[in-house]
Amino acid sequence: MPVTPVTYHAEHAWTGGTVASGVVIETAGERITAVRTRVAVPPPGAEVLRGLTLPGLANAHSHAFHRALRGIAQRGSGTFWTWRDSMYDVAGRLDPDTYLELARAVYAEMALAGITCVGEFHYLHHAPGGTPYADPNAMGEALIEAAAQAGIRITLLDACYLSSGFGAPPERHQLRFTDGDADAWAVRASALKERGHARIGAAVHSVRAVPAGQIAAVARWAADREAPLHAHLSEQPAENQACLAAHGRTPARLLADHGALGPRTSAVHATHLTGEDIGLLGDSRTTICMCPTTERDLADGIGPASGLARAGSPISLGSDSHAVVDLFEEARAVELDERLRTLRRGHWSAAALLRAATEDGHASLGWPEAGRIEAGAPADLTTVALDSVRTAGPPPSLGAETAVFAATAADVRHVVVGGRPVVRDGVHLLVRDVPGALSRTIARLTRP
Repeated sequence: MPVTPVTYHAEHAWTGGTVASGVVIETAGERITAVRTRVAVPPPGAEVLRGLTLPGLANAHSHAFHRALRGIAQRGSGTFWTWRDSMYDVAGRLDPDTYLELARAVYAEMALAGITCVGEFHYLHHAPGGTPYADPNAMGEALIEAAAQAGIRITLLDACYLSSGFGAPPERHQLRFTDGDADAWAVRASALKERGHARIGAAVHSVRAVPAGQIAAVARWAADREAPLHAHLSEQPAENQACLAAHGRTPARLLADHGALGPRTSAVHATHLTGEDIGLLGDSRTTICMCPTTERDLADGIGPASGLARAGSPISLGSDSHAVVDLFEEARAVELDERLRTLRRGHWSAAALLRAATEDGHASLGWPEAGRIEAGAPADLTTVALDSVRTAGPPPSLGAETAVFAATAADVRHVVVGGRPVVRDGVHLLVRDVPGALSRTIARLTRP
């Protein structure tokens, strides 16, 4: 559907690495055509955006179906491995129709939180038991359609998942994840088609789920298409120990030895790393996707984000299991967790964390043109209120600091994706009752 040219007048906007006031943003089609600052009076017919307007946020790591575990996963005690049992139970109940319904509501929740692009790390491919659907990509297509209906962009990171552990076949719950081998995975993934709001990438689920001899095939598939490649990396010490026992090297070294690191690769979590691992990731310019709210929810640990950035790795952010969907919380947690670990403040500036949530996040998902408010960029905008009980007080010149260290998803007022309003005054314009949609779908999936 053609998008009508719109002129926006942002009361304040984050552009060129600073907060500017009176910013006119002209759009045509899905792109920004011009940006002018210090325009005190909105031009005739301009849509006024009160607050701080940011580039749309990029959620670089999502498992949409994990949203059904919110609340359930917080009961009792345990570890990542016991949490995984609950996750498998929900995964076993989904089909293409229910996945579309759930993901549409989850992506609408993301839009309400200011997220305009999601990286969906997708491994729930087949029917329970492993039988392919009539369309082998029915589950992936459901996710792409869900993003369209929720009004956001998506990079479907189709994940190769072949093993339950080093040398072990898939367990019962994992049969619907696997294609058998990397060649069969590549055939299925190659049938996925990009469209205006959707791009296709690849993922090595983890070094325990993809045998070492097949990692290179996934990496080549992504390289041939110049597509993003993502991988869970060193999320748990047990994974590192098993990898050392099986291969005599760390997961990061194993990925490096099979050509899976580099500027188009994102390593998700990267929590338990050696000094050599940090060097490998930084020297290869591999992006690190930090998911602090999930990493603390699952008791994973605190990753060395500052050390990785100093070594040369860009940082992106993800909400992963969706314990909360709030990229402002993810951003400030990178700094605040580092303070807890080091007993020192001031590792990350608000500007650097905003870059992780916008420009670097989009680049990690294969949208390098996005994440900036400038001519030629996609017209993806997120406006944060500066007059809520959380954000009122600081001067607008400190809007970046206010957004990162005080705002929450509840402070998002307006969202524009590709020049099209998706959220206005905190209301989703395409999925009217997002809480109701979440409640109804999750109740069906979690009913005993």
